This record gives sequence, structure tokens and C-alpha cells, in this order.
Amino acid sequence: MVDYEKPTERPEIGKFYGFDHVTFWVGNAKQAASFYCARLGFEFLAYEGLETGNRDFATHVVHNGNVKFAFKSPLGEKGHEVFHTEKAKSGDGVKDVAFTVDDPAGIFKKAVDRGAVAVQEPFTIKDDDGEVTMAVVRTYGDTTHTFVNRENYKGTFLPGFRKHHLQDPINKLIQQPDLLFIDHCVGNQPDGEMEAAASWYEKMLDFHRFWSIDDKMLHTEFSALRSVVVADFDEKIKMPINEPANGKRKSQIQEFCDFYGGAGVQHIALRTDNIIETVQRMKDRGCEFLTIP
Repeated sequence: MVDYEKPTERPEIGKFYGFDHVTFWVGNAKQAASFYCARLGFEFLAYEGLETGNRDFATHVVHNGNVKFAFKSPLGEKGHEVFHTEKAKSGDGVKDVAFTVDDPAGIFKKAVDRGAVAVQEPFTIKDDDGEVTMAVVRTYGDTTHTFVNRENYKGTFLPGFRKHHLQDPINKLIQQPDLLFIDHCVGNQPDGEMEAAASWYEKMLDFHRFWSIDDKMLHTEFSALRSVVVADFDEKIKMPINEPANGKRKSQIQEFCDFYGGAGVQHIALRTDNIIETVQRMKDRGCEFLTIP
């Protein structure tokens, strides 16, 4: 295990305040959002779709504490070839991990000038509650990062969304788990690609190495992995990057990449002040947890 020394000089461009939200591309957005409310104790927050004037996608946003998940599905097939191609390859999964930042345009330009793939140049969207500026780049696999500045916005989620029309009835019957925020977001890479993915964050976003471990430390009798954790200057955002290592059986990292069709977000860790109580409340809702081997 290696702990790295934190840099002392702040990057000239771009301050990161934390995870803003995570967007999942799924086959049935309403159904997926409902699962997170019923089983994990989230609540419906915002909605965009036909009723709000968006004829391309339906998006249901749920939240618990400062954790926000957006579940997005296309309305029809025409014009959504990229969605359906990625969905056929990977199934439901995380498409975008958004960061709250001070300067989306500056961070975007810095990253693209250094070689990052641009997905959407800086743009501003507005409604009666104010405006939000965003920009999007591509990271590992088909995953993207959106940079979000919402300092001039007081609405529920983003311009174009309205307050969600649903409220989960189970939350009135069973106490909700108390979640705080997204702690970290793990990206699994095929064998030999961890170093390149970690270096991408260092080069493009001025992240630094926070912690790393190899298969000599992190293994079972059958499986092993290597991991490098990168973080922004203030260490509000932590992105572990994993790759498989040799063991008696196939590493669970490689297994993920095989089933997902390549690199992608494997799991999202949620911060809570009481893990035991949180797990029990989710179990009371029917959420399944891994059993101890």
C-alpha cells in the first residue's frame, strides 16, 4: 500500500467541490428510479420528459442527502443509435459522473488542450430559477464527466426539469437510511489499462495520486486486483481505478469488464455516519446484501 504526499500548489484552472450527480443510461428510467426509492430509501426529486417538452429522453432523478442519481431512457429509437448501441453492449449502467466545479469552460478547455476527447463544449441552460453552465469530456470506456457550475441556480435539479410528481409510499412506512454524499466512484479497467486511466486524471484534470495498492496486499485465495486512487486538489472527489491481477480464478474486475464490454463504473460508494443502521434500514426494505464468505 502506498500513500502519496498531497500537492501543495493549487492548479491554476479549476476548483472541484464534489460529486454533483451520476447519470445512468437504463432501459426503463421510471422503474430503475423506483427501485432506488423502494429498496435503498431514496426519494423522487426531479423529472424531465414529454410533459416538460423533452421529446427525446425521459429522466427521473432521485436523491438521499446530497446523493443524486439521474436515470435516463430514450423515447423511441430514431436518433438514439449511440444509446442503443451502448445499451446492447453494456446493459444498464453509469454513463456520466458529474462534478460540481467553479469553471466548467476553463476545466474543459484545459482538458481538451491536453488531449481529452470533447463530448459537449461549454453551454448554459436557463429557466425561471436561474442558469447552469456545463461541459462534457470522455474518460475511460464510454463513460463521460460533466463539469457543472450551478452557483446561479436555485431550482430543484437543472433547468428543464420540474419537481417530481411522485413520492414513494414506502418512505412513509419505513424509516429512510441517512445518506450524506457520494464518497468515491470506482472505475474498472481491463488488465494493463489501470495506469493509463489513472494518468488521464493527472494529466487532464490535475488530479493527484491519493492511495494505491497492488495484488500482494489485495487478494483472496482465488482473486486479486490492483488499484490507484486519484483525487482533486482538495480531495473532495476520489476516483479509484482498478485492474485485475492473476489468481486461481478470474478476478472480479476482469469479470466486470467481460460482462460490461470494457471499462466502466463498477460501484459508487455512499457516505453515511452509521453503516450498521443504514444497512438494516435497507434490509428492512428488501435490499439484498452480499453474504459473508
